[in-house]
Amino acid sequence: MNIIVAGGDGFCGWPTALYLSKQGHDVAIVDNLVRRKIDKELGSNSLTPIASLEKRVDKWKELTGKKIKIYIGDLNHYDFLSEVFRQVNPGAFIHFAEQRSAPYSMIDREHAVYTQSNNVLGNLNVLYAIKEFAPDCHLIKLGTMGEYGNPNIDIEEGFIEIEHKGRKDRLPYPKQPGSFYHLSKVHDSNNIMFACKIWNIRATDLNQGIVYGLRTEETMIDPILNNRFDYDGVYGTALNRFLIQAAVGYDLTVYGKGGQTRAFLNIEDTVRCIEIAVNNPAKRGEFRVFNQFTEYFSVLNLAEKTKEVGEELGLKVNIQHIKNPRVELEEHYFHAVNTNLIDLGLKPHLLTSEILKEVLKVAIKNKNRAIIENILPKATWR
Repeated sequence: MNIIVAGGDGFCGWPTALYLSKQGHDVAIVDNLVRRKIDKELGSNSLTPIASLEKRVDKWKELTGKKIKIYIGDLNHYDFLSEVFRQVNPGAFIHFAEQRSAPYSMIDREHAVYTQSNNVLGNLNVLYAIKEFAPDCHLIKLGTMGEYGNPNIDIEEGFIEIEHKGRKDRLPYPKQPGSFYHLSKVHDSNNIMFACKIWNIRATDLNQGIVYGLRTEETMIDPILNNRFDYDGVYGTALNRFLIQAAVGYDLTVYGKGGQTRAFLNIEDTVRCIEIAVNNPAKRGEFRVFNQFTEYFSVLNLAEKTKEVGEELGLKVNIQHIKNPRVELEEHYFHAVNTNLIDLGLKPHLLTSEILKEVLKVAIKNKNRAIIENILPKATWR
C-alpha cells in the first residue's frame, strides 16, 4: 500500500515510517522539519543525537534496500499537499504532523495561535485533499487521551450512550481538554467526524496516551536511525524528565501532589497500533475512535518507579514536590476503555523495570548533552 506518514521525522512518526516500510509498504514521509526548528527556538535539543532526515532515509535504504520518499513541506500549504497526493495516491494517510506539546501551546498568545492554526487548518487541508484526490484513502489521525480530560466517570472510546428524559442516543463523549494544544485535537476530531458524514471519508481517530520508551527494533539497527529523546520542560514527558533528572543527580520534580493520572503506552505499541489501523481500515463514511494506550499511572507512581530503578543502578535519587505550573486536578478518578485495539490483536508491552533501566542507561550515556536549565518548567497556565 502507498502510505503517507505526515510528521515522519518526529518521535512517533520516524519509527512508524520504518516499521511500515519493513512490512513492505511504499512509505512517503511528509514533514516541514519544524520540530528541529523549535529546538533552536527553545535553545533545546534531543538528548540522543539524531541525524538529518535525508541521512536517516539514506541509511535505511543502504541497510534494508527499502526506499522511503521524502516531501519537505507544510500541510498548511494546500498546493504542496495536493501535489503530494497526486504523486503518491495514498491508500492511508497517517497524520502525526501537529504541534504536540501542551506547555508549548501555553507559552503565550503567539504559541497558542500557532498551535491551533497549524493543527486545525493543516488537518482540514488533509480532509479536503482526501476528498479531492484520494476519496478511498483511510485517514489515521493521532489524537490524544487528553481530549477527554478527567471526568468522574469511565472514559469510553469516542462515544457514549446516554439516556435523557426517557430517550436514548449514542453521542460523542464529552471533551474537557486541558490546554490549547488539547483543544486543537478536539477541533480536529469534530472536523473529521463531520467530513466523514458529508464526504463519505473513512477515518480512525487514535486517542493516544503518553508514549514512553525510546527504541524500536528498526531504530536500533544503526545509530543513524536513532529516535529523538525529549527531556525538557516543554516537550519532555514527566517520565523522560524524571529519567534525565536521575541521570544528572537532580531531584525528581513532581508537579503538586502527583496524583495526576494519565494513560501510557510503549513506542513499540504505537507503531503496532498504526499497523493494526492500516490493516483494518474504517468503512467509507465511518468515523471511529480507538483509545490507544495500554496502562495508566500517576505522576508520583512514575517518580517512584524511576527512583527504584535509579537506585538499582547505583544512583542517589530523591523526589521533590514543586508548585504545579498547570491548572489541573492533582487527585482524581481515572478509568478508560481501550478494547478496540486489543480486540484487533494488540499485544501490549507493559512498563517494566527493564524498560525503564534501558532508557535510563541511554540518559546516563548522553547526560553531557543535557541542557540542565531546560529541564524544569518555564511555561505556566496562568
